[in-house]
Amino acid sequence: MKLPSLPLFTDTFTAETVHLSNNKIGIYIRLLCFAWTKNAKPFTTESAFRICQCLDDQCCIDVYEVLEEFFNVERECDDRNKKTWTHKRLLKEYDYLQGYYGKRSDAGKKGMAKRWEGVNNKTITPIPNPIPIPNNNNFEIFWDRLSNKRGSKKMAKAKYDKECKDQDPEHLAKIFNYFSNKIKDKTFIPHVSTWINQRRFEDEDVQLDPKKAIIPTKLADGREYKTVGSFGNYFEILLDGEKWYKHKFKDDEPLKKDI
Repeated sequence: MKLPSLPLFTDTFTAETVHLSNNKIGIYIRLLCFAWTKNAKPFTTESAFRICQCLDDQCCIDVYEVLEEFFNVERECDDRNKKTWTHKRLLKEYDYLQGYYGKRSDAGKKGMAKRWEGVNNKTITPIPNPIPIPNNNNFEIFWDRLSNKRGSKKMAKAKYDKECKDQDPEHLAKIFNYFSNKIKDKTFIPHVSTWINQRRFEDEDVQLDPKKAIIPTKLADGREYKTVGSFGNYFEILLDGEKWYKHKFKDDEPLKKDI
């Protein structure tokens, strides 16, 4: 188990190292950190020289003096470079923390197992399989049949894929062409993406050929009226000398008074 940090008891450390030079204090801290990263296992004198970057005899002497004062010899050897060392307090803290975190881990596993036993539905949620996007060229059909290709094709495709999945591309193109051809100043034709995003194809008369479009002249109750204007989904009608709005496709919708 990799422990998160080296516990350093500052009061004890300061009291035990008050007689050391700054150089030896640095050596001691280096050796403590080195031993902790090695899980408090024994290390050789040679390793201590290397971790402290000893380049001369004086440095080796300082390191060896720190080892003799603060570390315990784990294995004796005639060659001092092969001696192994451990730190008693460091080893004690390492064993304690190993036990502490080990107990927490075991308690977490037991708690999870207990909670799992209380779950009624233990069905494992399946990993969803993404539905592939159908590869069709409906947009290309729609785009090719436009008489006025205003705006970005990329933006138009994005809006088409979102708003026109169930639309007939050829019929949709006819509606846009019919709409755009009615506008004399072509600078006022909206971008195709804007037209689709606002779903303005729902506003256009289903009868695409205005010459063949049959405009009714009677209400459901038989009263006759005269059409004086048209916009969106409504006719502006003249009935009994007053102006009303009548929905083009919903005969049962009440008339709206033109105030």
